[in-house]
Amino acid sequence: MAKKSEPTYVPPFTVTDEITTLVADIAEAVGHLTAIAEQQPTPQLRKLNRIKTIQSSLAIENNTMTIEQVTAILEGKRVLGPPNEIQEVKNAIDAYELLLELNPYKEKDLLRAHKLMMTDLVSENGRYRQDGVGVFDGEKCIHLAPPAQRVPLLMADLLLWAKQTKVHPLISSCVFHYEFEFIHPFADGNGRTGRMWQTLLLMQWNPIFAWIPVETIVKEHQQDYYAAIAQSDREASSTPFITFMLGCLKQAIDEIRKSNQKSNQKSNQKIIDAMKGNPMVTIRELQEITGLSESGVKKIIRQLRANGTIQRIGSDKGGHWLVNTDL
Repeated sequence: MAKKSEPTYVPPFTVTDEITTLVADIAEAVGHLTAIAEQQPTPQLRKLNRIKTIQSSLAIENNTMTIEQVTAILEGKRVLGPPNEIQEVKNAIDAYELLLELNPYKEKDLLRAHKLMMTDLVSENGRYRQDGVGVFDGEKCIHLAPPAQRVPLLMADLLLWAKQTKVHPLISSCVFHYEFEFIHPFADGNGRTGRMWQTLLLMQWNPIFAWIPVETIVKEHQQDYYAAIAQSDREASSTPFITFMLGCLKQAIDEIRKSNQKSNQKSNQKIIDAMKGNPMVTIRELQEITGLSESGVKKIIRQLRANGTIQRIGSDKGGHWLVNTDL
């Protein structure tokens, strides 16, 4: 039997009390989201959050395309704007379409994703850089990356560590993100690729992360994002960056939960109103009215019946609904 390869490099970081608390809070919130996911209008929600992800991640890189323009490009419509920015959006759409196929621990998949992300934008798309490079915030260089000749070995070590680490995925994905930006393996496109790869790593823990647009929160705190990278550089530890990114993840999930609660309240009211207007309304008709799946509609009905809001009179086939104001 072949001996299992061991990572030759273990990224330096410390799991602080704040990080532990954030991980616990996020894990609980994700569990709640996963439990109620069947109630959501999945296709619409996924499309909207994917658009937010792409628009925000590219906006961090100074792309000026709006949500409306990204939506139009996704739908194949003609959009006016800088050709390179339109190309960036098209590339990101193609790259994110691969999320469910890519293996986050395979170098060839990382290169494949970068090739798509940077098609017709840089000549070295899908290949590690051959020259020195730095990370800039405006005109200021906030990080000078390792020499180009070290990149293949550094990336091999990082990918192997990510695959074999026993650290919680919420933490290890943040570590990977920071280390990826520190190595800066490509001539361009490192930020958008690194953010996408953290999402891919998180998806291995829970697939729901494919549809959580954490990039929108990072965009809101863009200066803090750069500051966390710079502080981690100074401390030679990704701890500050882990704390920052976990905070962004928590905020993104909290916003989705609030949005879901509002959506659920609207769906509940639509069902109640439909039953008031037509006591003989069917499950299929309620699906069309709410945009929910059959299981989603039935789950809301069970809740409304349990709390006494509605009552079924007669059989499932020949009966009708009564709303509490009618009881």
